[in-house]
Amino acid sequence: MDPGMMFVLILIVIGLILLAILLTIVPVMLWISALAAGVRVSIFTLIGMRLRRVIPSRVINPLIKASKAGLHVTTNQLESHYLAGGNVDRVVNALIAAHRANIELSFERAAAIDLAGRDVLQAVQMSVNPKVIETPFIAGVAMNGIEVKAKARITVRANIDRLVGGAGEETVIARVGEGIVSTIGSADDHKKILENPDMISQTVLAKGLDSGTAFEILSIDIADVDVGKNIGAELQTEQAEADKQIAQAKAEERRAIAVATEQEMKAKVQEMRAKVVEAEAEVPLATAEALRKGNLGVLDYFNLRNIVADTGMRESIGKLTGDSKENDTRKA
Repeated sequence: MDPGMMFVLILIVIGLILLAILLTIVPVMLWISALAAGVRVSIFTLIGMRLRRVIPSRVINPLIKASKAGLHVTTNQLESHYLAGGNVDRVVNALIAAHRANIELSFERAAAIDLAGRDVLQAVQMSVNPKVIETPFIAGVAMNGIEVKAKARITVRANIDRLVGGAGEETVIARVGEGIVSTIGSADDHKKILENPDMISQTVLAKGLDSGTAFEILSIDIADVDVGKNIGAELQTEQAEADKQIAQAKAEERRAIAVATEQEMKAKVQEMRAKVVEAEAEVPLATAEALRKGNLGVLDYFNLRNIVADTGMRESIGKLTGDSKENDTRKA
């Protein structure tokens, strides 16, 4: 091959390689699309995005979309939000939806909501089309002791001004549940709740439960009301059973004390009997000692024995008379 032709081929190959590298670094097609859409973006701006590790299409395409929707958004705003970790396309879609619905929403507010972890597009859509939150069955006890269960449907609208730092759906459900329990508990009779379920929704709605939340409560509707257990009767039954057990425990305690007292008295009687027997055993010794010393005469001793014998005879006669009277009473 001619050396001149070889040199030309080498130059062509090098040129194609350089062109491929240039097209890779410089998104020429994206630049052309922006110009065709009427968005003026410098080619050096696109190169700078590459150097800052920003995907140009993630910024330029939302910019074209915003420009066509009549929104004034700059490249620096979109690029800074992208570098902060935000979703540029979702923010622009939210701005377009808010603009179409005549909702005042600035780019800074939308970017802050997006960076806070909330879906700003869903929030705008919820502002236009309110969301219905359904609570589980919430049980409350009326003053007559009857349990009443109620299920509510809460219609809420997103409050864009309170999306950053505002409480979520769980807080709204918890507050509504607390209001339902309080309303049922303040009713004199559970029949009033069954006759007029709107009393619950009106009372709960008047408490301003959406303060500090990311939502605005539009209405609270009671979807279902059901009667539960007779809590008052169950509590009284449990209280009566508890009182019964306490009384039985106290009676058992008194019986144990009585048994212990009886055992103690028996022990004391046995001790006294032992002392009497011991004292009686010393009587003959004392009598003999008195006779030996002359303190007691023989005549006095026999008189003492006669008195003891006479006393024993009288006790025997009294015992026989008492037994006969008892037998006559039983026969009669």
